Amino acid sequence: METVKTLILGGGPAGFTAAIYAARANLSPVVYEGIQPGGQLTTTTVVENFPGFPGGVDANTLMDSMREQAKSFGADVRRGTATAVDLSARPFRITIDDETEILAQTLIIATGAQAKYLGLPSEQKYMGMGVSACATCDGFFYRKRTVAVVGGGDTACEEALYLASLAKKVYMIVRRDVFRASKIMGDRVLATPNIEVLWNCNTQEVLGDGMGVTGARLLRKDGTVFDIELDGFFLGIGHEPGSKLFAPWLALDQNGFILTEGKSSRTSVPGVFAAGDVQDPTYKQAVTAAASGCMAARDAEKFLLENNI
Repeated sequence: METVKTLILGGGPAGFTAAIYAARANLSPVVYEGIQPGGQLTTTTVVENFPGFPGGVDANTLMDSMREQAKSFGADVRRGTATAVDLSARPFRITIDDETEILAQTLIIATGAQAKYLGLPSEQKYMGMGVSACATCDGFFYRKRTVAVVGGGDTACEEALYLASLAKKVYMIVRRDVFRASKIMGDRVLATPNIEVLWNCNTQEVLGDGMGVTGARLLRKDGTVFDIELDGFFLGIGHEPGSKLFAPWLALDQNGFILTEGKSSRTSVPGVFAAGDVQDPTYKQAVTAAASGCMAARDAEKFLLENNI
């Protein structure tokens, strides 16, 4: 059975940044990229807010560059997904794809968080062509245009308010007749002139012309079906952190995000560290994920030194 100093689960900005730092510290990291190599960032197209790219950068190109940079320093990057873990004792036992077992002296969890979607075929069809789950990432492309945000919680309100500063018109599609959001967030939305709330509505279909989003077909609670014209369709119904596998072992918050100690990546189990969106319910940006990947690698290096490993 293979034993490694540092095992990294996840191949997004957090995982690859952790791999870069861990490899340069001679920790011989092994990275398993998981079910979505490149992470959630690869569901978008051009990334314009990652430092160092004044003209923007293709998301897949960015992740390919991070992967190659990690490999150039000696990181062992592999395809595969963790399917079982035992964090009861160190070295930790991790099973990959139900067959390969690895023992890890330190573990960095960078398994990300998946945006929640409505599950519509048309939604998937226009993913990256007008459908987005990140206003901060993609809102810039919709300046002076018309967009919609689905959801009635704080996340949806935050997305709508951000988009309202860029877009000509923002519809909020809310399935109830009240917000689930905090009162202050709901009041801000209602006080914003270019936000129109469509109460008691569910999305039946995202409309498009084959090249991009052109609108949405909505079903009102009273049975009325109507269409709205749109340039962009944003999901604001939350994220599902990739933490279920670790729930029996690690402390999580009420939404399943891994809890870390103070300004560190340390989890409730010594030697286990978390980085990126799996422990970040607030920012969920590539640049913050990358920064926390750096932190996790440095924390793992310190742990190994302190324990003479």
